[in-house]
Amino acid sequence: MADVVRLKGMTWDHARGYDPMVATSAVFCGSHPGVSITWEKRSLQAFADRPIEEMAGEYDFMVIDHPHVGEVAGSGMLLAMDGVGHDNELRDLADQSVGASHPSYEFDGRQWALAIDAATPVAAFRPDRIDEAPRRWSEVLDLARDGQVGFALIPINALMTYFGLAKNNGYCVAEGPQLMPSEKSEEILEAMREIVALMDEACLKLDPIGIYEWLGRTVEAPAYSPFGYGYTNYSRDGYCRFPLVFADAPGFDDNGPRGTVIGGTGIAVSARTQHPKEAMEYAFWIAGADCQKDLFFGSGGQPGNAIAWEDDGCNAATRNFFRNTRRTLETSWLRPRYDGYMDFQAAGGDIVHACLCGEATVGATVKKLQSAYEVSLP
Repeated sequence: MADVVRLKGMTWDHARGYDPMVATSAVFCGSHPGVSITWEKRSLQAFADRPIEEMAGEYDFMVIDHPHVGEVAGSGMLLAMDGVGHDNELRDLADQSVGASHPSYEFDGRQWALAIDAATPVAAFRPDRIDEAPRRWSEVLDLARDGQVGFALIPINALMTYFGLAKNNGYCVAEGPQLMPSEKSEEILEAMREIVALMDEACLKLDPIGIYEWLGRTVEAPAYSPFGYGYTNYSRDGYCRFPLVFADAPGFDDNGPRGTVIGGTGIAVSARTQHPKEAMEYAFWIAGADCQKDLFFGSGGQPGNAIAWEDDGCNAATRNFFRNTRRTLETSWLRPRYDGYMDFQAAGGDIVHACLCGEATVGATVKKLQSAYEVSLP
């Protein structure tokens, strides 16, 4: 009797992150006798904080964020996905990328993961409370003055909003030795402080999941969130009491949507796996169009494949989440991925968050951000 091929993966603890991995693994193993795949999960923050090097020694698969690729490329921790017998499929996935989802996992000419999930900060609203999402920042402020706006501003999301507002205004961000011109950075921080003063202070302690739980399950919640990494789960019937409608992010004047910061996740294969052939086969299958638009989506996943984003069934089940937010995702910004960026991201989030909490002046915050950025550069 042949030995059982046992594979183990790590993902994040949410229906969107865990359920589709379990469902797809069951089907894959059913069609591949002798293969067993199990998944473990950690909270979103614990997952983000755990070094890939540590996970690569324990798991065959890891669901990862693309900014990590700069620190792992060439480290020997992950197997490159190109040149392993799936290059035709790799070309198809490149053609089927939503925005920069697929190329976000390419670094130094190699592909280090496959996009299985696509997301960028978009708007969400309660259709029982307002008819449509505001399209301009001035309209968002008007709604905030009526107490109807709330969005995620824990440190990482505070930094992503800072980046997104800057890119929406066309400002150069992290493209040289200066993070952003000081006067532009001050302008963005002042805009953020203005709207924070109009919102419930609970927003400073919530991530996007917390915001959508609030909006989707509480009667007296805000009606609108202008920025938050989208979650199709909250737009599906039966998931929450008040299903949300997602829409493109607002712009300043008529220049939106543009400038939100691409996220999502990719599946990577550990270089220490004892079964690279089977691991690669599963990874390419789960990232492929057929799985993405059917089983992956149907089990709660948020596809990273454009075929799924264009699918009538996927849109009908999510109040047109994919069509409503596609333009924002296609124009979203790809963060730096150099080795050292993740250190800046961790520090930068805390710095911006402290400013929004009133613990630091705008001027001091600009200087701290620039200093942390300089330290992170290779």
